[in-house]
Amino acid sequence: MPRYETTYIFDSALDEPAINDKLTRFHALLIKDGRGSVTNVAHWGKRTMTVRIKKKDTGYYVVAQFEAAGVLLPEYERAVKLDESVLRYLVVKAEREQPKPVVAAAVAAELDEIEEEEA
Repeated sequence: MPRYETTYIFDSALDEPAINDKLTRFHALLIKDGRGSVTNVAHWGKRTMTVRIKKKDTGYYVVAQFEAAGVLLPEYERAVKLDESVLRYLVVKAEREQPKPVVAAAVAAELDEIEEEEA
């Protein structure tokens, strides 16, 4: 199945439980009939936008990664588009596997080793 990623910008007036309810409703359309799965959902939180959207200066950002059959996308996008609390969204197809996050302690240890070698 193809991998996709959606970035949502929700109205910042919503609280996190309301956003989670909406995400659950949207993602239910993707996993319908076992033809998809949500692999990761990252809440980035409230952020100031550089450009006002629908007269709003801030938005609540969420990034979701999922695998789904292509026939499920039109219904999913229609549901997201009709929800008035979603200021903007973008669905992109992920061409390759997303890189794993680097652990900060491992990076710090490597920097220490490099500094020791240089000294």
